[in-house]
Amino acid sequence: MGSRMVDLRERRLEAAAKEASPAIHCVELTKRYGSTLALAGLTMTVPRGEVFGFLGPNGAGKTTAVKLLLGLVPATSGEGWVLGQRLGDVDARQRIGYLPELFRYQPWLSGREVMALHCRLARLPRSVWSEEIAAALSLVGLEERADDRIRTYSKGMQQRLGLGVALLGAPELVFLDEPTSALDPVGRHQVRQIIYRLRERGTTVFLNSHMLTELEMVCDRVAMVDRGRVIATGTLDQLLSGNACRIRVSGLDLGQRRSLARFGDLDDDGEAITVRGLGPERVPELVAEIVGMGGRVYAVEPRHQSLEDRFLELLREG
Repeated sequence: MGSRMVDLRERRLEAAAKEASPAIHCVELTKRYGSTLALAGLTMTVPRGEVFGFLGPNGAGKTTAVKLLLGLVPATSGEGWVLGQRLGDVDARQRIGYLPELFRYQPWLSGREVMALHCRLARLPRSVWSEEIAAALSLVGLEERADDRIRTYSKGMQQRLGLGVALLGAPELVFLDEPTSALDPVGRHQVRQIIYRLRERGTTVFLNSHMLTELEMVCDRVAMVDRGRVIATGTLDQLLSGNACRIRVSGLDLGQRRSLARFGDLDDDGEAITVRGLGPERVPELVAEIVGMGGRVYAVEPRHQSLEDRFLELLREG
């Protein structure tokens, strides 16, 4: 009786530890294909319940990283855990949803039939199929078109259907690979609304995208990747701490314009001067300096650094 109680306690402690663990945690995750280094020591942590953006230039290793995290390919070296389990663990994979960048459903099937097929593939009990399909279709807004053939769906509707498939079984973690690429503004807005609803119900969303403005709208935290390594990670407030000011000015020679570099990182396109790293309290001082040198100021435009600005800045530094 005593040993049984100890075993039960240990299992409860193990379950509690898994629940408290991050959604994703990896340390020096590396992948080689022969002599080609596809991923060079990826280290990052994704908290549960957040929308996490994963961005980088083409060839940075983003797709390879997603394949490793999903357990589709083995790592060459390093370690990783998803939902408290080692990469590739069958139990963890049953709690993950995945929308690949490129997918295609049989055009002769209806949306509801596609969902039923994936319920079978996910080995969900048949008794819950109807409820699961209805919940997923409602979340992605396709209830009224569920019985129409896929051939009649627009690109945006097919993307939403793919999202619905990824959400069958109420996964704890959802990987979305370029979910808004090739969509028009209305389609991108619809996908954003779905991501917001996922966050509200506590689902962790791993969003792999090169559309930086989209990431800036929906993400709680972002990791920037270059050449297979994370070069910056944090909340948007942490990453986008820089301020800038763009001033349209005339009447200064080249030397005078360059002297303004003492206010911050200078970018001069001939028509306007942009000074990065300049706090709002120093803008009047900058304007007074320009006027004092004989320049004429036509416009002062304070700017907050965008995610794209910060990303390009980090790539230049790298």
